[in-house]
Amino acid sequence: MPRSLPHHGRFFEDLPVGEVVVHALTRTVTETDNVLMTTLTLNPARLHLDHEDAAGTEFGRPLVNSMFTLALLVGMSVLETTHGTTIANLGFEEVGFPAPVFCGDTIHAESEVVAARASGSRPDAGIVTFEHRAYNQDDVLVCRARRNALMRRRPAE
Repeated sequence: MPRSLPHHGRFFEDLPVGEVVVHALTRTVTETDNVLMTTLTLNPARLHLDHEDAAGTEFGRPLVNSMFTLALLVGMSVLETTHGTTIANLGFEEVGFPAPVFCGDTIHAESEVVAARASGSRPDAGIVTFEHRAYNQDDVLVCRARRNALMRRRPAE
């Protein structure tokens, strides 16, 4: 008998265009998050790491590394959308950071299904385009990303 792997995500058929999924997980960004992401990716930008230098910028304090913000946003979306039902992340069409994130900000997210189509090469899959959006505690949009995912179709009974 084939083994069914546990999942929380939705199958291709369960993701209608226009649906907005509000994600349950939220996350307060810490300085450790920012320093770890920045140093692990070998990013030498003082704007993320140097409080004294950042104090002289228009922001007055260090900015959270935008790649951390993007990774956090996508990670927050997984449980209710693609956990255990995605085959592959096919890529990002566009990513934007309309407002900065600072240490201490609490991020919440939502994902909208903006397109869905059957896979031309895999009858057991479809391609879903998500627009993931992250907001800070003041409901200011801080990240928007369109992501294409190759999703499993619901298994035949």
